[in-house]
Amino acid sequence: MLVKSQVKYIQSLSQKKSRDEEGVFIAEGPKIINELLSTPNVAVQQLYAVQEWMAQHSGIAAGGAIEVSEQELERLSLQQTPNQVIGVFKKPVFAKITSYRERLSLMLDTIQDPGNLGTIIRCADWFGIDTVICSRECADVFNPKVVQSTMGSISRVQVMYEDLVAFMQQHADVPAWAATLHGANLHELPPVEGGILVIGNESKGIHEELLRLCRHRITIPRKGQAESLNAAVATGIILSHIVK
Repeated sequence: MLVKSQVKYIQSLSQKKSRDEEGVFIAEGPKIINELLSTPNVAVQQLYAVQEWMAQHSGIAAGGAIEVSEQELERLSLQQTPNQVIGVFKKPVFAKITSYRERLSLMLDTIQDPGNLGTIIRCADWFGIDTVICSRECADVFNPKVVQSTMGSISRVQVMYEDLVAFMQQHADVPAWAATLHGANLHELPPVEGGILVIGNESKGIHEELLRLCRHRITIPRKGQAESLNAAVATGIILSHIVK
């Protein structure tokens, strides 16, 4: 049976301050839990699961998962519809990056919607991009909604938070492509082997000071009347064209 302190602890992890202090994050549901359990750079701290999940994962359960009832899972869950298992994981550990010239990285300027950020990280993982550089105004990558949207990609894609202008100035030798409404036709751009793709805020785009530091501006050609594209959708379209 769960004790009140366990429920209070899990609920506290909905807050960034608590996650940062503990160095952990929450994930929910069989698919993402199984993804995280199979990734070597993410360590599980504790699992809480209903009998159905426990029966299907007896080896894992024997290692320390706590069986809970459906009602107890509801008390623990940060989701509207709890799904079999909840995990507390240590934040992933990644190797230090020494060069950005030989790899393609994403840079996100004030992506504040958790769902968008999570989907962008998932897109990056799909296209083999393992580095996402976020402005400090972006949503927290360990926000439960972001974690769920990544569907496990959070364990493979390194997300860092930086002063983007200072970062670009420190890496002035790295070419950067800014996604804008007025730039070179994306369809005419050759594959990109290294550099930084910059994606702006959902409504305001890329800050002008940052935009000035980008060598190239690219645009997804528009044929209809929509004013703009969702940031995550735009990221996926651009990556599908420029990833070699």
